[in-house]
Amino acid sequence: MRFQKETKVLSSSTTGFYSPDTIVAPATPPGTGAVAIVRLSGPRAIAIARTLWHPLARALADLAPRQLYLGEIRDPCGNTPIDRAMLAVFPAPRSLTGEDVAELQCHGGIYLVRRVVALATAAGARLAEPGEFSHRAFLNGRIDLTEAEAIADLVAARGEAGLRMALAQLSGALAARVTNLRRQVIAIRAHLEAEIDFADEDIRLPSRDDIVRDIDSLTADLTALHDSFTRGRIIREGARAAIIGKPNAGKSSVLNLLLGADRAIVTPIPGTTRDVIEDSIALGSLPLVLADTAGLRESTDPVERLGIERTRRHTRDTDLIIAVFDSSRPLDSDDASVIEMCAGRSGVAVLNKRDLPPRLSADMLLVRGLELPLVELSTLTSAGLPELRDRLERALAELAEGETSAAIDTEKIAISRERHRDALARALDSLAAARHSALSAMPPEIVAVDVMAAADALGSITGIVGTEDVLDALFREFCIGK
Repeated sequence: MRFQKETKVLSSSTTGFYSPDTIVAPATPPGTGAVAIVRLSGPRAIAIARTLWHPLARALADLAPRQLYLGEIRDPCGNTPIDRAMLAVFPAPRSLTGEDVAELQCHGGIYLVRRVVALATAAGARLAEPGEFSHRAFLNGRIDLTEAEAIADLVAARGEAGLRMALAQLSGALAARVTNLRRQVIAIRAHLEAEIDFADEDIRLPSRDDIVRDIDSLTADLTALHDSFTRGRIIREGARAAIIGKPNAGKSSVLNLLLGADRAIVTPIPGTTRDVIEDSIALGSLPLVLADTAGLRESTDPVERLGIERTRRHTRDTDLIIAVFDSSRPLDSDDASVIEMCAGRSGVAVLNKRDLPPRLSADMLLVRGLELPLVELSTLTSAGLPELRDRLERALAELAEGETSAAIDTEKIAISRERHRDALARALDSLAAARHSALSAMPPEIVAVDVMAAADALGSITGIVGTEDVLDALFREFCIGK
C-alpha cells in the first residue's frame, strides 16, 4: 500500500536541524525580586554554567541531575565573586528543551541578573529570542504546538477557568483529541488506498456508502470542536462588554463601581467621555473586559460625533451589552436609540440613579421594546451592585456555555485560537469535497486527495504538518525566557 507511517512534516529549518548554539535568558520576569532564574540551553549550557558557578562546600566533579547545589557566581576575569546562587543541571534529553539545560538561581536584583546574563554571553552563550526555549522543546519533540501555546496561555491566564483550560491543554488533552480525529481521517485514506491497490483482488473493500458514513461521523465530531471556539476564546481572553447609554446616564460610574476604582472620569458635563476606555474584572472564573463608551445622542460637536460613531462600531463587535438608563429623567429619543442597539443582543440593562425620585420605570423600558434583563442600581450608594454582578456572571456563562448554568466546565475540550479554528475549517471543507467526490463515483485517487488534505489540516494544529512562517509567528508571541 502507498499509505505510510505519519511523520512530522516541516520545513528544513524546523526539523530539529537548527543552529546548535547555546542560548541564555532570564526565566523570571524583569524587575526586583527575591530570586531570579537565569536559564541556559544548548550543547555548552552545563559547561558555561560551571565556568561561572563554583561550589562553596567542596569541589564537585559531577552534578547530579535535577538537584540544587549552593555556590558562588564568579567573574572568570579575575575570579571575582558576583553573587551566591544555586545551580541545577538537566542533561539531554530529559530536560525542558531536550538539550542540556542549566539554571542559575541567584538573587533577583535587576543589575545582578543582567550581570549574570552578560557573563554567560561572554563565556559563549547567545541571548535567546522570545519563545526560543519553547521552540527548541517543540523541535526536539518535548512538546507539540498545542502544548507550546498552552505555556503562553498559562502565563497570560486572566481567570481560574482560563488557567484550568491551559493546564488541560498543556497535559495534552487538545492534542489527544486532534490526534484521534486525524487517525480517523487517515483510516478513511487507508480504505481508499486499499481500493486503489487491491481493486482486482477478490477481497471485500469498503463501499462508497461506507466511506460517506465514516466521513459524516467524522464531520460531526470536527464540527463540534470547531464550534467550541467562542467558548474557548471567552475562557482564555474573556468576553467583551460595551457600556452604552445616553450622556450622563452613569456609564462611567457603572464602570468605576464594577472595577472598584476610579478608572473613568465622572462629571455632570455631558460628553465628557469621548473615547472608549477599557479595563477588566473577574466574574466567577471568567474575565470580562468592560468598555466605557461615549454617550449616545445627536451632537454637532465633530469630536463628540467621532466618539459616538466609534461607540457604535465598538458595540457591534462586543459579546455583551450593558445598557445604562437614567431613572431620574424621562424616556427620550436617545434612550430609544439605546434600546434599538440592544435588540437581539446578550447583556444586562441597568436602571441607574434609583436613589433619586423616579421618572423612568422598568415597565416603560419594557413597553418600548427592551429585551435585556434589568437591574435597578444606584452607583452613589452601590445598592443593586450584587444583583448586577450576578446578572453579568450569568450572561457571561450563557455566552460561554450556550446554556443558563453559571458553572463553566473546563473539562470539555475547546479550541481558543484562530489558528485552530482555521485549520478545522479547512479540514471540514476538504471532507465535504471528499464526500461529494465519493457520492459522484469519482476515482478513489480523487477522493483520497481531499481526505489527505483534511489530515494535513488537522496535523497543522499539533505541528505534525507545519511551515516555518507559522512556527515563527507562534513563538514570537512568547516572552524572552520561555
